[in-house]
Amino acid sequence: WYQRRVHGQMALDIGPRTEELYVRILSGCRTAIWNGPMGVFEFENFKNGTWAIARCLAENNDKILSIVGGGDSASAAEKSGYAPQLSHISTGGGASLELLEGKVLPGLQILTDKN
Repeated sequence: WYQRRVHGQMALDIGPRTEELYVRILSGCRTAIWNGPMGVFEFENFKNGTWAIARCLAENNDKILSIVGGGDSASAAEKSGYAPQLSHISTGGGASLELLEGKVLPGLQILTDKN
């Protein structure tokens, strides 16, 4: 089911089968961390994959804790109209990933520093 790109072409969105696969997998999750849109959602022709992920997370918000990290992902969630139904949205994509990795974030460290 994999479709190869022709040399020199750009992949600007996920295809419908990948979209279907991702939605099926996400629908069975309890937590989803979304960092990065599926395509160039700013263009009408390439927003479908990103909107599908946002819609899936929103429609399953009763069973999926959805954490959206990163400016592009946050923008996509807002533009899709599904942002109000998502659990948490942050523009700090890199910082969100570093926090999940267990790294100490300077801004949080200073808040908890006892000295």
